[in-house]
Amino acid sequence: MARLLTRVAAAVLAAALVLGTACRGAPLRSLADGLVLEPGFPKPAVTLTDTEGRPFRLREDTDGQAFLLFFGYTHCPDVCPVHMQNIAAALTRLPPAVRRKVRVLFVTTDPARDTPAVLRTWLDHFDPTFVGLRGDSVTIAESLRQLHLGQPVIQPGSDDTTYTVGHSASVLAFSSDNLAHVAFPFGTRQQDWVRNLPLLVDP
Repeated sequence: MARLLTRVAAAVLAAALVLGTACRGAPLRSLADGLVLEPGFPKPAVTLTDTEGRPFRLREDTDGQAFLLFFGYTHCPDVCPVHMQNIAAALTRLPPAVRRKVRVLFVTTDPARDTPAVLRTWLDHFDPTFVGLRGDSVTIAESLRQLHLGQPVIQPGSDDTTYTVGHSASVLAFSSDNLAHVAFPFGTRQQDWVRNLPLLVDP
């Protein structure tokens, strides 16, 4: 992880963890390699549910693993699909030995519409190995609070099915020491992921 930290830009944490309006966040091109989180953020001790209906203990079930964690929703018009597509494309460009060590966890901020089936179908469009997770509003809110991410904000649409959800646009990168040391903002490109993911699993 020390190698990764030396390559990322030092920046104010608040700039990385902004709450996007209607899921939109301005790309931070000059900080595309990630923003350093000091000290590292520990994983919340929460239990979520995966798309197969099985309990997923975030802290215990990822112990010692490198993974990317993102909170979003499947109806997101821009930030969520762009992040997932770029990460998925980058993973195909990595050596298999590196690819196998990186997990991608997507936690929905819209459980009312993101049923297990909807979440699984949406993630499979990008990569079937991506883990989809759900939880009640209290659990999600507590997870976001502990990770210093903004709380979801519902923005009404024309009816009960067309609302949008404002949420953080940052992807947190956890290393094998069980801490998130870097937040990757919206605007992180495929080549940035290709460059940084091997460093995440090879501290």
